[in-house]
Amino acid sequence: MPSVLEFPGPGAAAVAALDLPDLPGPSERETWRARLRDVQDQFRRPAGSDLTLDTAAVIAHLREALPTDAIVTNGAGNYAIWLQRFFEFRRFGTQLAPRNGAMGYGVPAGLAAAALHPDRTVVTVAGDGCFLMSGNELATAVQFGLNVIVIVVNNGMLGTIRMHQERAFPGHVIATELRNPDFAAYAASFGALGLLVERTEEFPAALARARAHHGPALIELRTDPDQLSPDLRLS
Repeated sequence: MPSVLEFPGPGAAAVAALDLPDLPGPSERETWRARLRDVQDQFRRPAGSDLTLDTAAVIAHLREALPTDAIVTNGAGNYAIWLQRFFEFRRFGTQLAPRNGAMGYGVPAGLAAAALHPDRTVVTVAGDGCFLMSGNELATAVQFGLNVIVIVVNNGMLGTIRMHQERAFPGHVIATELRNPDFAAYAASFGALGLLVERTEEFPAALARARAHHGPALIELRTDPDQLSPDLRLS
């Protein structure tokens, strides 16, 4: 029986057919590096200056304010695009996130991280739909006094599904609008600290207050549903 390597396949032919550009020479490298830096700067630059509450600016501040060993958790949804793009993780062992698009993962992951590492800052970022799948775990956080900060990005809808509906079936939006609670009041009902942020400039003070609080805290970001992603608007 022939070995696996003897079976013909498209791999070798495809590689041979690639027309790869030559690497830049010594004289071109600085120009190449400058171009990469420019592209990276553009990618990092928030594009939400037209918004009352700019999620990109919030995440950028989160990165600047948190220690480098802070553990950040999240579930799945368009809200995670801001986190992945603007937070920029700086150390290993600081991110807990699903690999398979599982909604609701962020809150229990944050509780587990806070229980295992009580000496480290733990922040969970969740969309409103994502949070509603496991937000009742705040009861556990309060019961055991876990120092976890939950940031709920509330745009009143299942943003990822709405985005695909608008793209594939324009004018046929169904079952993506959410009837949300007052998330800050919801957190307070468990005995956690609940804070509401409606403007970009309100977030730094809210984060500082949540970090100073002993026990779980929740910050609701009441965002404009028009911002489907950092660069994509519903309108």
